[in-house]
Amino acid sequence: MGNPARGGRKVTQKLHVAVLMGGWSAERPVSLMSGAGVADALESLGHRVTRIDMGRDVAERLSEAKPDVVFNALHGTPGEDGTIQGLMDLMGLTYTHSGLVTSVIAIDKELTKRQLVPHGIRMPGGEIVESESLFERDPMPRPYVVKPVNEGSSVGVAIVTDGGNYGQPISRGTPGPWTEFDRLLAEPFIRGRELTVAVLGEEALAVTELRPKSGFYDFDAKYTDGLTEHVCPADIPDAVRDAALEMALEAHRLLGCKGCSRSDFRWDDEQGVEGLYLLEVNTQPGMTPLSLVPEQGKYRGMSYPELVQRIVDEALRETKAKGAAG
Repeated sequence: MGNPARGGRKVTQKLHVAVLMGGWSAERPVSLMSGAGVADALESLGHRVTRIDMGRDVAERLSEAKPDVVFNALHGTPGEDGTIQGLMDLMGLTYTHSGLVTSVIAIDKELTKRQLVPHGIRMPGGEIVESESLFERDPMPRPYVVKPVNEGSSVGVAIVTDGGNYGQPISRGTPGPWTEFDRLLAEPFIRGRELTVAVLGEEALAVTELRPKSGFYDFDAKYTDGLTEHVCPADIPDAVRDAALEMALEAHRLLGCKGCSRSDFRWDDEQGVEGLYLLEVNTQPGMTPLSLVPEQGKYRGMSYPELVQRIVDEALRETKAKGAAG
């Protein structure tokens, strides 16, 4: 296909790309922003774009569109958990990002641990708890973190501390993930700093440190301009940088991720490299103006349209490789 265009210049081969966005998960607003940015970038490169705000008629919409490739800009379920991937596999469509099996595993934080930890990827310990049990006792000493097993973008994450306002034990009348989800993952809280690494194809791009102006890096801090400072590249020791890059790339490979992924870390800066913990791998990272993958791509010299083109190219290359193998 040749080299992707830089800075929005048109590419030689024109494609018909369907951009899937929206859906009905808690991350719908983010997906709509990601999808709009991707669609605009593809059009600036000369491609024909069909924008699809996913509803229950998504199979019909895709069948009518007959795209050369689908850019999956969905976040959360059912766009990131294997559901839409399975549908597109059945329809014989070429699509961006990871496939069915990888998506099923990576969206589930407990399954991700089972896949990665035996291969030496350092992740926090933890256990699955029924939300009702939190109203009787803590699952582990405070501070600890509770989060939904299969949501992204820090949706429903809470840090339970000794001095917090959740109560001892957590009060039934206090809003939190325990009122929205039946089962949660409880993990020890890791003090220190928030780091993230994007992987594109077979290359880890950079390490970014996220410094929330207040509180922690929750959904609002991620997607509200001015609430979080992004430091790219992160001002961290070379050994920690190299370990984060290597760990993100290895997690991408072990999970079988395709196209682009993003790995999130906590780093206890009092423990050196041994204080670096992988929290989760996102197979459908955001592509909004505040998103981390475009930011790291820019740091590596890629314009936003070029990054989008690279992700499309990865999908086409994967389909071609499967065809050759078959």
